[in-house]
Amino acid sequence: MADPIPFTVAVSPDVLADLDRRLHATRWPPGAQPRWDAGVDQGYLRALVERWRNGFDWTSQVNVLNRHPQYLAEIDGHVVHFLHVRGRGQKPFPLLLTHGWPSTCWEFLPLVEHLSAMTFDLVIPSLPGFAFSPPVPHAAAIPGIWHRLMTDVLGYPRYGAHGGDIGAMVTNRLALDHPDNVAGIHVTMPAEPTIDPATLTCEEHEFLAQRRMSHETDSAYAHAQRTRPDTLAAALNDSPAGLAAWIIDKWRDWSARDGDLATRFSMDDLLTTITLYWVTGTIGTSFAVYRDWALGSSGRPEAWANRDDISPGVDSKPLPPGQRITTPAAVALFDHPAPPAWARRAYADLRTCARMPRGGHFPALTEPALLAGDIRDFFSHGCQRAGWRRRVRLPGGLDLRGAVRGGGV
Repeated sequence: MADPIPFTVAVSPDVLADLDRRLHATRWPPGAQPRWDAGVDQGYLRALVERWRNGFDWTSQVNVLNRHPQYLAEIDGHVVHFLHVRGRGQKPFPLLLTHGWPSTCWEFLPLVEHLSAMTFDLVIPSLPGFAFSPPVPHAAAIPGIWHRLMTDVLGYPRYGAHGGDIGAMVTNRLALDHPDNVAGIHVTMPAEPTIDPATLTCEEHEFLAQRRMSHETDSAYAHAQRTRPDTLAAALNDSPAGLAAWIIDKWRDWSARDGDLATRFSMDDLLTTITLYWVTGTIGTSFAVYRDWALGSSGRPEAWANRDDISPGVDSKPLPPGQRITTPAAVALFDHPAPPAWARRAYADLRTCARMPRGGHFPALTEPALLAGDIRDFFSHGCQRAGWRRRVRLPGGLDLRGAVRGGGV
C-alpha cells in the first residue's frame, strides 16, 4: 500500500469570487418572518450572509486547518483525507475521531491541543463524501476503510475510537467488526439495540415516545436526505444562502434551543463549516449515508427491515436479538435523550454512561475541555478490563459505583 500523500487545503480564487457573486445575488423569500419556529430566522440568515461577504476571513480559517499535518491515502481504491497529529510524551495512544453531519473534520480542531497533550496520537479523517474525501459506493464500506487506515496505512495494531452522530455509528460498527483491534470506543450516540417492550423502563418508554414525536416535529431534513437527496442537493449546491440556511437550522436546533446561536457558536464557526461544504461541493454527497443507512428512521422498520445493505446497530436498524457490542465502551450523552438503561442494552461491557451537563450536539466545538476530559478518563483508566469500577454519572454530580465486571453498569 502506498504511503500517504501530504495534503494542504487550497481553494481557487475563482471559486471564492463565484461564491461572492452568488451571495450578492441572493433572492430572499418574500414574507419570511424573523423567527425560528417555521425554519431558519431570516434576519439571522441575512446577517450571516452579510458576514460571509464582508468580514469572514476564510484565509485565516484555512491557515488554522493547515497548521495540522494532513494527508491523502488510497485504501481499496478509495481516497481518504485525514489529519494525523502526533501526541506528546512516551508511547502516545492512537485515537480515531470521526465527525458527523452537518460537520467536517474541522469540528475536532479544538480537541487537538487537549488530546495531543494527553499523549494521544490523533487520526481525524473526513468521512467519504464530506469535504476532501471523495464518496464511496455505500456507507457500509466506511468502517472497513477506517480500520485499514489505522492498521495498514498508519501501522497501529490496536487503537481507540471516538465519534458523534454518524461518527458514533461508524465507531460502533468498528467495535463490532474489529473487536481484536479496537481497544475501546467512546461515543455520544449509543448503538441501536433490539428491545423487548415488556422490559422497558419508564424512562425508556418516555424516550421512545419523544423519539416518535420528533419524527413529526424535527426530522423533515432526515426524511428528505434519505428519500430525495439528489433533489435537495440540486438546490443547495446552487445557492450558498440556501446551503447556509439548511445547515444552521440544524446547528441551532441541536445546540441552541434557547434560540440564540451566538451563545454556542460565533458566526465564523458556522461559516467555516458552511464554506467547507460549499468550496468542495459536497453537500449532496454528504447525504449519501442517510440513504445508505436509512438514517432518521429509528423505530420505523418499514424503512430498513427488508434491506440487508443497512448495517445493524446504526441509528435506524437495531442490532440482532441477543447481539451486543463486546468492546469496552463509554457513552457520553450530551444531547442524545436516551437514558442509560437504553445504552446498556447495546453494550456488554459499558464502562461509563454519563449524562453530560452541557455541550449540545457539537461538543468538540462548544465544550472541548469537557469532552476531552471524558475521553481521557475512559482511555486512560476505564479502558482496562481488570479491576475497573463502573459508574453512571447522574445530574447533580451523583455517582453510582459498583465493582462488577463484564456486565452492565
